[in-house]
Amino acid sequence: MKNSATIYENTTECGENVNLMNILLQGRKLSFSERIHSFNDAVTKLNGKLRHTYFRVIESKAEREVTVKNDNGSVQKMLMFGSNNYLGLANHPYVLKKVKSAIDEAGVGIGGPPILNGYTKGMQELEARLSALKGSEDTLIFSSGYNANTGLVSGLCKPSDIILADEYSHASFFDGVKMARCKCLTFRHNDTRELEQLLCKHSDSSENKFVAVEGVYSMDGDLCPLDKIIPLCRKYNAVLLVDDAHATSVIGGNGGGIHDHFDLPVGEDIVLGTFSKAFAVNGGFISASRPVINYLRMMSRSYMFSAALPPVTIAAVLAGLDVLEREPYLRDKLHANVAYATGKLRKYGLISEPQAGIICLKVPGDANIKILARQFHEAGIFLNAVEFPAVPFHKQRFRISVMSSHTKKDIDTLATVVEEIWSKIPVKSNFNIC
Repeated sequence: MKNSATIYENTTECGENVNLMNILLQGRKLSFSERIHSFNDAVTKLNGKLRHTYFRVIESKAEREVTVKNDNGSVQKMLMFGSNNYLGLANHPYVLKKVKSAIDEAGVGIGGPPILNGYTKGMQELEARLSALKGSEDTLIFSSGYNANTGLVSGLCKPSDIILADEYSHASFFDGVKMARCKCLTFRHNDTRELEQLLCKHSDSSENKFVAVEGVYSMDGDLCPLDKIIPLCRKYNAVLLVDDAHATSVIGGNGGGIHDHFDLPVGEDIVLGTFSKAFAVNGGFISASRPVINYLRMMSRSYMFSAALPPVTIAAVLAGLDVLEREPYLRDKLHANVAYATGKLRKYGLISEPQAGIICLKVPGDANIKILARQFHEAGIFLNAVEFPAVPFHKQRFRISVMSSHTKKDIDTLATVVEEIWSKIPVKSNFNIC
């Protein structure tokens, strides 16, 4: 009998749910020392003599151009196409001004959780502003997006509940499922037909049902079909959980995210967001009905037992919301840049048609992504290589994050470098070029 143990069915560990311990160690029973050395041997074997372009040291502000320190100690100017700073808020003059004022007025930290001594006037204001952005009754602020996701699931769901989740959901969501010890079934990415089959199968059970999706999926850059998913949740009496991390401030007429994009009310849905994407700082939040938020304030352990966000972070997000309202053209510029970059790169093999700030470029055939990643770095293009085991070998890709601050010249440079690198790939591998 499985009782309250977490159950995963039809699920794969990949993308932003990859578990390197399971993949590289293959579940072997090893001592602590053996596990550490086995892992390092495996990583060394994977890397060979080619250093991954991970953990690169950036010595400048997070702008469209950054200064990177190389292994040999030299520094290099690079065009940044690997940051989620979609609207350029990380260094927006108004945001910086508000953050500096917050330091003078409230210092750099609180020293306690919101429930005891960390619930500040700024936090209260931010909750109200985010609720207005999302069209919800209330909002709860967490110290990180990861804590928001684990706190949402573990605080809301019980062992007798069942969650139906898109297979591309984030690792933090699945970790919340483990904490809740509830049953979780995954459905194929964006497959509403399979979702309805699962909902129908469990329609007569006494289990509370939850459906978990993301507004924008970071691995493919595509949107969830929210306009089809909400009616299914209403039909089968399921609570909808939406991770809107990459959609908040990026899509929708007012930057409200995936509900705003489809012009649908949030209603009884529960929406999660982060400050680590468009707002370019740390933190996360959950927006929902007031009864749900009141419940989570006391039942979410990652909220109860974490220190409150510092005043400087709260000030940065509040200032970001001001910019979002006063300078909507930044979002327009972002989408114009995405459209321009898509037109330049489509012939090289896109994973999906971009609708937010992410473009995923498919690695041609059996080309070595490690070599390609190094070539991009040497050419001064900073982007993210997503390789096996995060995705299957045949789905390896480069994830390009576009910002409103990019110029057409930046994007032209990116496209030129892609063309140069792709042209050097052996013909038998290079099947994507038209």
